[in-house]
Amino acid sequence: MTDEVARRAGLPGRSEPAVTVVVVNYNSGDEIIRCVRSVFDSAGDAGVEVVISDNDSRDGSAEAAVAAEPRSRLIANGANLGFAAAVNVGIRASTARYVFLLNPDAEITGGTLADLVKVADDRPKAGAIGVLTKSPDGTVYPSARKVPSLVEAVGHAFLDPFAPNNRFTRAYRLDDWDRQSERAVDWVSGSSMLLRRSALDEVGLLDEGYWMYVEDLDVCTRLRRNGWQVLFAPVLEATHRVGSVTAGKKRYTLLHSKSVYRYFVKFRSPGWKAALRPFAWIALRLRAAIVSWRRHEV
Repeated sequence: MTDEVARRAGLPGRSEPAVTVVVVNYNSGDEIIRCVRSVFDSAGDAGVEVVISDNDSRDGSAEAAVAAEPRSRLIANGANLGFAAAVNVGIRASTARYVFLLNPDAEITGGTLADLVKVADDRPKAGAIGVLTKSPDGTVYPSARKVPSLVEAVGHAFLDPFAPNNRFTRAYRLDDWDRQSERAVDWVSGSSMLLRRSALDEVGLLDEGYWMYVEDLDVCTRLRRNGWQVLFAPVLEATHRVGSVTAGKKRYTLLHSKSVYRYFVKFRSPGWKAALRPFAWIALRLRAAIVSWRRHEV
């Protein structure tokens, strides 16, 4: 008996999940199995569902994840839609009041989703909440950051490849904060981000004009401009193997520069500042070339 039939018959159906975890998959191998298992292991007393939005993987990883954890639901997109569009597929296919985005190369390693849902319930103006993110070696990844000023952005862009502890990068990454406390921030990483559905209903889903990268910064910016808060809450911990799928590939570095430029045009160059757009494009492409050279990308 389906939930709808049960409702019409006046019988109790399955309870609506509090949170839908959307995992965008593209040839993630065994990583996605660990990812999905960690979600159900960390649910706590929260109702949780997992939607795997698969971008036409050819390695069987999505099917293997569902076989390993049959409570997951697979949506085969039939093409590589990019990250933002694939996330939106998962969001549209769900009705839970919260959506948690989790990369397939990430696992929940501390706390419970019930803990995170309680934080969101207790802070009704929080449109997005980021969680404590660590690298596999246990170091804290700066998943919550500020929107840099133009000077900070330029300083970070050209000094970070050579001196990652420069003052501009440290300011952008909020390096002077130990991330052991909850606080409002400008944006949080989409690799492990909770989104409130009612907030998305107001500001819209992820901007599909970003094929990959910066869509998290974009949605956080739109939330803040519409009066919602963006929070960081260390009640949940995720371990993320950053860039495990894209490492060493020059085209992803170029995609990043393209996405940053889209954000710059949308939010940082109104009026007379539009004259800066050609210079921004040249600077971003130059930065991409430097990063690719430093990382020996091909």
